[in-house]
Amino acid sequence: MNKERSFYITTAIDYINGPPHIGHAFEKIIADSIARYNRLKGYDTFYLTGTDEHGKKNFETAKDKGMDPRNFVDMMAPKFIELVDILNLSIDNFIRTSDKEVHYPTVRDIWKRLEENGDIYKKEYHGLYCSGCESFVKKRDLEDGKCPDHDKEPELVSEENYFFRLSKYADEVKRLIESGEMEVYPKSRRNEVLDMIEDGPDDVSFSRERETLPWGIPVPGDETQVMYVWCDALTNYLSGIGYTTDKDRFEKYWPADIHLIGKDIHKFHALIWPAILLSAGLETPEMILIHGFFTVGGRKMSKSLGNVIRPDKEVEKFGVDPTRYALLTAIPTLEDGDFSEEILVEKLNSELADNLGNFVNRSLKFTKNSFGNIPHVDDLDEEGKEIFDEVVERIEDIEKEMEEGFHLHRALKKVMEISSIGNRYFQENEPWETVKNDAEDCKQTLYICANIVKSLAIVSEPFMPETAERIWEYIGQKTDIHEESWDKSKELGLGNQKIKDPEPLFEKIDKEDIPDMIHEDETEVDSGNDNLKNKNKISGGEKNMISFDEFKKLDIRIGEIKKVEDIENSKNLFKLTVDVGEETKQSVGGFKGHYTKDQLEGKKLPVLVNLEPSELMGVKSECMILAAVAGNKKPVLLEPEGDLEAGTGVA
Repeated sequence: MNKERSFYITTAIDYINGPPHIGHAFEKIIADSIARYNRLKGYDTFYLTGTDEHGKKNFETAKDKGMDPRNFVDMMAPKFIELVDILNLSIDNFIRTSDKEVHYPTVRDIWKRLEENGDIYKKEYHGLYCSGCESFVKKRDLEDGKCPDHDKEPELVSEENYFFRLSKYADEVKRLIESGEMEVYPKSRRNEVLDMIEDGPDDVSFSRERETLPWGIPVPGDETQVMYVWCDALTNYLSGIGYTTDKDRFEKYWPADIHLIGKDIHKFHALIWPAILLSAGLETPEMILIHGFFTVGGRKMSKSLGNVIRPDKEVEKFGVDPTRYALLTAIPTLEDGDFSEEILVEKLNSELADNLGNFVNRSLKFTKNSFGNIPHVDDLDEEGKEIFDEVVERIEDIEKEMEEGFHLHRALKKVMEISSIGNRYFQENEPWETVKNDAEDCKQTLYICANIVKSLAIVSEPFMPETAERIWEYIGQKTDIHEESWDKSKELGLGNQKIKDPEPLFEKIDKEDIPDMIHEDETEVDSGNDNLKNKNKISGGEKNMISFDEFKKLDIRIGEIKKVEDIENSKNLFKLTVDVGEETKQSVGGFKGHYTKDQLEGKKLPVLVNLEPSELMGVKSECMILAAVAGNKKPVLLEPEGDLEAGTGVA
């Protein structure tokens, strides 16, 4: 297999039982930066990401919302696909594990290979199952009886499942890791995986009973079982490059050069996945690259804490490249770190605007005003040569950080150092003075500065592609920077190009002018069901910012609940008949289990009246009863003071 000039990188695929948060974005941006860098280095690169759409978490969430699992994943997947455009990701394929044409055939083929090799068998299983991890756990791994990652007690499961002989391949996986044939990086994570193997891994459950989990890929030859996550989700790395649909593409890119994952799933990728590949007769990946996690404002990101950050809102407020830059520099790539909007604003102002943006803008604007074109100089003096040699040294440092350690935060520090070199050189040579009496000296200064700008455009492209594209256009380049050669960043020669009048790359922000998106107490306007249209957050971690004029359009009135009825097959929802003054409307609300019918009937509560009707569990909902919800706690009824009549407007 010839992979000499190809490069294949993947991310973990995301569960879609909730909308994407900034943690999802972090991993995608790291992978994108590595993919873009390798393209500039001349590698035929393939970048895969996607969504994990089966499993108990997605099934239970769909059930709680009164939705069919297929409809639920079809509703949620686009939210993750949208991240591609929001974050300017250069992906080559987005794989969905519910794809019956591309993914299902791969999963079935791998299952049959393992079965034919004698590595799948059926037995009765009794064990603890954590739905958050989507895996069985051992009692010794629990803390106070709870999963340490999800702070919840696992459920005791007893059922007949198919199992995969992981124990058969443990020694070979250990050999691959220790020899470096399959690198697990960084070293600390490598040692953790080796410790797992040293403990003697058990065979792993490979299926669930269809009665317990009806949402999944059926086991070939046994419709009473559905495949468990290992054979289903992990094989996306094969199906995503055409394992059964495009043989040439598959042979071109497999094995993967990098599986980029978070530290919570390294056991699955560095132990179970290579064992599956060994049984199937396929090559194992070159590297499992494991990034760290981050806190938000010093606290673990949690919906109940109200500090969940949505990447689309960050990009909307600050721009895509400042968001990418802040995430990549605030958090050490392979370690844990902390992120906040304060950090983002500080980096935007002091590093992007004052350093990079300032140098590009002032040097190009002065050149444009003085000469129109970038001057070309054949013979540089020693200072000019030394300055550009400094730039080349920093570029080589970037290469080392990207290729030897995957320290993207350090690589970006070197990018900023290049900009600092340019700023210093421009300032010390005072072209605004030399242009008056020594045009040739001035031309050399501006020639060097323009070439530093060119270098900055290329070395910034993996991390801030939109910014790089703008700079490229400013210096008169007609080629597509995304297809440019990295080596060009280390070469002089830019000259005589006409400069486009540059606009500021970054606008500084006064933090006081930015409405905070992160709030410790997440309170939201909620009918009790997330599927209702026009749900509006009014305070807290994921609020949607609306203008006062838009807010005035909301018709909120006092409504009196006249009747409360059960909805067939729903454990969460009530059908409510509500008097809103001049008319009676019907609402579907998630109050069941929190309030009895008697507690609700006769209540006078604020109701959002002018909603587009929707349908839940086959029941029409025309309005929304407003309640305060803190995390996953009981909804609090917002009862007004005094005896207000139904239909009274709420300002």
